[in-house]
Amino acid sequence: MTITDTHTHLYSSQFDEDRAEMMQRAFDAGISRFFIPAIDAAYTDAMLDLEKNYPENVFLMMGLHPTSVKETIEYELGHVKEMLDKRSFCAIGEIGIDLYWDKSFLKQQQEAFRTQIRWAKEKNLPIIIHCRDAFDEIFEILEEEKDDKLFGIFHCFTGTLEQAKQAISYNMKLGIGGVVTFKNGKIDQFLNEIAIENIVLETDSPYLAPTPFRGKRNESSYITKVVEKLSEIYEITTEEVASITTQNSKDVFGF
Repeated sequence: MTITDTHTHLYSSQFDEDRAEMMQRAFDAGISRFFIPAIDAAYTDAMLDLEKNYPENVFLMMGLHPTSVKETIEYELGHVKEMLDKRSFCAIGEIGIDLYWDKSFLKQQQEAFRTQIRWAKEKNLPIIIHCRDAFDEIFEILEEEKDDKLFGIFHCFTGTLEQAKQAISYNMKLGIGGVVTFKNGKIDQFLNEIAIENIVLETDSPYLAPTPFRGKRNESSYITKVVEKLSEIYEITTEEVASITTQNSKDVFGF
């Protein structure tokens, strides 16, 4: 059984003490494909080191996370462009809009999102979208940019059924992680109305650990709890969940 974690920050300093052991737990659980989102320039070296240590399993994205869009936006976007021109990446992400912490940089977040979508189109890459308290703002830009070259993953999807359908209409898969196991997560109540062909698995580790680990450091091996929950929701085996969602990830990333 091959499981794909389409969104995990394995380079996080939270793993510095036991990264090798954490990776081995993931391998033992059947997770062999790890897609690694970028945040900003400060994390690039750590991401490259991770790839160097696990070249067969770790696949890097490049992008500017919306919460890192500040006064330094020109430098940060310049770094993203420089890296995209220097070598290949599997996606541009995570990018998007986050209005949970700070609304004062909305205009700059919109600019960064739009710019990076266009770079993804130029390079025929998927985008990985971060959206927090910003569905309307995200959809507004996706509506402007929609065409045959727009595709990717709506990471950590926590919206409504209607928002799920709208995201899918822009050629996005829904990234489903630990939230689906939460009692108040809500998405478990309608996910069976979304075809599983539109779903990919993720952890967003070290964040958003699934039940029964909620509140603790998340890690990729915990994705098995998400697989089990989706097996219940779709009334298929865990092996089928793993197989279908891994194929869905291949459809997005091209491998």
